[in-house]
Amino acid sequence: MKAAVCHEFGQPLVIEDIPEPSPGPGQVLVSIAACAICHSDVLFMEGAWGGCLPAVYGHEAAGYVSEVGPGVSNYAPGDAVLVTLIRSCGSCGSCDSGYPSTCETPYDRFLDSPLRTHDDRVIEHGLSTGAFAEKALVHASQLHPLPPDIDIRVASLLSCGVITGFGAVMNGGRTRPGSTVAVVGTGGVGLNSVQGAAVCGATKIIAVDIDRSRLEVARSFGATHGVIASDKTHREIRELTSGRGVDSAFVTVGSVSAYQQAQKCLAARGEVVAVGMPPVNDTATWSPMSLAFFGNAIRGSKMGETILTRDIPALLDLYRQNRLKLDELVTKYYPLNEINEAVAAMHRGHVLRNVITF
Repeated sequence: MKAAVCHEFGQPLVIEDIPEPSPGPGQVLVSIAACAICHSDVLFMEGAWGGCLPAVYGHEAAGYVSEVGPGVSNYAPGDAVLVTLIRSCGSCGSCDSGYPSTCETPYDRFLDSPLRTHDDRVIEHGLSTGAFAEKALVHASQLHPLPPDIDIRVASLLSCGVITGFGAVMNGGRTRPGSTVAVVGTGGVGLNSVQGAAVCGATKIIAVDIDRSRLEVARSFGATHGVIASDKTHREIRELTSGRGVDSAFVTVGSVSAYQQAQKCLAARGEVVAVGMPPVNDTATWSPMSLAFFGNAIRGSKMGETILTRDIPALLDLYRQNRLKLDELVTKYYPLNEINEAVAAMHRGHVLRNVITF
């Protein structure tokens, strides 16, 4: 099968033929129809988060079941499915508490990878998915069925960008009707946090970005105000909130400076929700005194704390009601052999989501 393989960090992906994996117990082989390029894939390609090479990345996908392994009874060949990186055992402390996105059962993406080269070298199973390929072998817990009334190419966006940004607000934040919210970073994930805040009934949704054109896009997704990111961001946000600050600041970019500004934007008892992930060795600093004095909080939100069986049907209903924008998130569709051009377009900016189609 054809796959986009990373052989050297920071270098273009190589399209090559690798053996098709076979599903083992609990696994499902999916013929990929579409896979959006998430910034997480790009950071892995650049070596920001480590990992082993060669590797096949790609995790924001949708396709059709090709083959099921022993023990899989809820999927059959031909089923349309969403393919996510949320691999869950169903029985650890996190899974048992209703947080499958932070499953505690380890999965070694290199040692346990089902992917090999023709000369039997291990290929890292990028983000436990490896969907920049014609077929992806994943655990059944990483799938969710898709209805026939949604374009499967558009549905792929639900696998990561939408559930991460929207879910951070809906599931992880304190956003209630009448809340004030700042969303720092208005790329694919940030726009979904904007949408989530609007659906939750926030009355003031302040988008923050270094790019003025992205702030205009954010308004079309529900932002009420836009602020150009700078070292004075917190002052502008306080001016917009009569000096109070925001109840929640969702940081959807991997920027240390964005995190340090966000804490300064909070109202009393407000919280910073960490969504975007900087390179592994980057650190930020805050004032513990301020956190304690104002009762503020800083917390993480991984994959929007999504429960696929609960959240995907709800998001599909919002999409049908025209309360969730999906089609508008797609900048351009590319074939697999143009994946490097699609990645380069992300680096040039003005891209929400480029989608690889098969």
